[in-house]
Amino acid sequence: METPISVQDKKDFVRWFLNHYQLKKRESVWILNYLINHEAILQYAHFVDEVEFCPRGILISAQGVKAPPFRFYKDKVMTTDAEKSFHDIRLNQNEPLYIQLNFDQSNQSARYAGVLEENPFVPVNHYLTSKDRRLARRLLDISLLEHQRQQLEREIDEALDTGDRKSFVRLSGLLQHVKEELDGIMNH
Repeated sequence: METPISVQDKKDFVRWFLNHYQLKKRESVWILNYLINHEAILQYAHFVDEVEFCPRGILISAQGVKAPPFRFYKDKVMTTDAEKSFHDIRLNQNEPLYIQLNFDQSNQSARYAGVLEENPFVPVNHYLTSKDRRLARRLLDISLLEHQRQQLEREIDEALDTGDRKSFVRLSGLLQHVKEELDGIMNH
């Protein structure tokens, strides 16, 4: 189970962020300052990636990144109107609010990593390309065949130790088949 991030840690991060980055839209600064000053709302705030999949979220971008300046998502509807989002935040203080911050080298920021949570709304296959799926399938096939090969080799050794010729011949045929399948996958 993930340890919840404290309101104080979120406040400290947002203060640091506002002191180190200039935002593309001034209303974003107002919203973040509002969050700092309202712990009841910040308690329900979660910093995530891919906020567009969340039921209620804000995307805020700093200068210097190729990303939209501001977006607010609610129930699959998106707006760039910061005032509408502010009113929604103010009126729905006890609802989870997901926040994505885009800033230079965000993926290397230890401070951001300290408050960043896994987004539970991102679809399972969102990050996988068809090439990724093929490679994963290939790796799984190779792993299973390698396991079968090792198991068969152990059983062949046991058959040799006990002098069980019939099992040795049967297992050797199976081993040959597994090796051929492995060669076919490896050379493909």
